[in-house]
Amino acid sequence: MKIRRYAGVTTFIVAGALALTACSSGSGEGSDESSAGGASTGVITVSNGEPQNPLIPTMTNETNGSTAIQNLFAGLVYYGADGSVHNEVAESIESDDNQTWTITLKDGWTFTDGTPVTAESFAKAWDWGATLSNAQNLSYFFEPIQGFSYDEDSSLIEAGGLTAQDEKTLVVKLTQPESDFPTRLGYAAFFPLPESFYEDTEAFGENPVGNGPYKLEEWAHNEAITLVPNEDYAGERKPQNGGLELIAYTQEDTAYNDLLDGNLDIIKNVPSSAFQTFEDDLEGRAVNQPSAVIQTMTVPEWLEEFKGEAGLLRRQAISHAINREEITETVFAGSRTPATDFTSPVIDGWTEEIPGNEVLEFDEAKAKELWAQAEEISPVPADYTLQIASNADSDHQTWVDATCNSIKNVLGIDCEFYPYPTFDEFLDARDNGEVPGMFRAGWQADYPAMSNFLGPIYGTGAGSNDGQWSNADFDAKLSEANGAATPEEATELYKQAEEILFQTLPGIPLWYSNATGGWSENVDNVEFGWDSDPILYQVTKAE
Repeated sequence: MKIRRYAGVTTFIVAGALALTACSSGSGEGSDESSAGGASTGVITVSNGEPQNPLIPTMTNETNGSTAIQNLFAGLVYYGADGSVHNEVAESIESDDNQTWTITLKDGWTFTDGTPVTAESFAKAWDWGATLSNAQNLSYFFEPIQGFSYDEDSSLIEAGGLTAQDEKTLVVKLTQPESDFPTRLGYAAFFPLPESFYEDTEAFGENPVGNGPYKLEEWAHNEAITLVPNEDYAGERKPQNGGLELIAYTQEDTAYNDLLDGNLDIIKNVPSSAFQTFEDDLEGRAVNQPSAVIQTMTVPEWLEEFKGEAGLLRRQAISHAINREEITETVFAGSRTPATDFTSPVIDGWTEEIPGNEVLEFDEAKAKELWAQAEEISPVPADYTLQIASNADSDHQTWVDATCNSIKNVLGIDCEFYPYPTFDEFLDARDNGEVPGMFRAGWQADYPAMSNFLGPIYGTGAGSNDGQWSNADFDAKLSEANGAATPEEATELYKQAEEILFQTLPGIPLWYSNATGGWSENVDNVEFGWDSDPILYQVTKAE
């Protein structure tokens, strides 16, 4: 089934699903009888890491912080395990022209400080997140709203882009018709904020006040984030457990061993050392399913050797020198699939027939030829070493080493893993334009749409455009696709936008990732969603 997006209709309805098979556990030895019906009381321990930034929705664009944010806040809609979209705070999201949207809120919603969730809670939060002087990572997502500007501080409210007509009615005016706008509204950028946020944003980031299924009990930095059920939560994602403990592991092997020993309930990512055995090790308590995740290598624009004609030839040569088939089989035991585009096979509209994607094919002769052409134009130093950067506190060095070996064997150049001790240190260096080489860029979709794999990563000025790439033709094509009258027209235009990416290679797609995770015998009702994340509110555990 497919997500349906309607052009020129009056009510937003998404009842379809992406083609995924969700995986639930059977009865574990530690299961509570209430797991089949009412809530259990045990606290669920989950592998995580230290968030890069304070826990502010519009500042959070990495997975460690996102796990907390998604459980602390509730948006206008939320995404089911299969990628289907369900109203949460919104009663309805309506438009006659796909450009002016009227959003009506449900009754009964409050923040955990007791204040009401109103239309103004959304309008003011979006306006604040879009204001460039506030330097929020997710400000790009407000670009379609009337009043947004990259040249000066935007005011969506003053420009008429956002109007809280009354406590329950929010009107959003876009710069052009965009039929999939409601699909995006379950993403963190669009979460509401209470008035207390604006009184002390720094303090709020350490102790956020949300309206989601859980509320923060404690954030012990570099140790764990502890969440407890929000008894006043008014939505459908009611916690079926006594809370969550998001543990900041620095090594995935350690987390996996804790899982095997019964000292951890859920691991979000299986380490590569266990790819060959984890499904047998966990005996029916494992998941290995397609998800909306892609791994790429970003080519930062600040590297001289990748600029101009010679730089493009080098990007193409390196891409042809990577044996994706061999790496996905030997390193990942088939839990990864060689990429053929910049999106994901589980997203509606995906195709492997994008003109120019032959650059992703392993071709030793072509790779050598392209590198030699680049050397004739602008040679690299004799002692040149290609560096591929990532964090060392997760399980990436194995595949980086394998990728480097493939490049070295084909091109005859040195290639090495450039490690940053922790994930947040890596992200800070990346965000500050300080990484000395290419760097890994895994992308987990924020919402189920092709556009989410393109604009946020490669759009000019976008919050996750970490390579600082800019291309006017790509921006124009993306805008055209976003404003298409039908999903079919949009898909064809997104494909054309991908053609531009293949012509320029701001990033080099590597492979699509399966969700590979597992759980202990102490928990039941474990399910991993379309985006590879476990759905934590429904997990049950005896005390």
